[in-house]
Amino acid sequence: MPVITLEAAHLTKEQKRQLVREFTESASRIMQMPAPLFYVFLKESELDNIGVGGELLSDTKKEEK
Repeated sequence: MPVITLEAAHLTKEQKRQLVREFTESASRIMQMPAPLFYVFLKESELDNIGVGGELLSDTKKEEK
């Protein structure tokens, strides 16, 4: 059971569909394994839960506006 995991901020449902489809298709082709064997986990984090350079992304996004 191959597992593919992506961690990101907010994703739309259409983005999730496309990522799952394209990750699975690519991995299946490259690894020469049937697509139904692949599991794709999409982990979303709010900007309040992500820090870069010692600051929360939610704070830096407010400053950019």
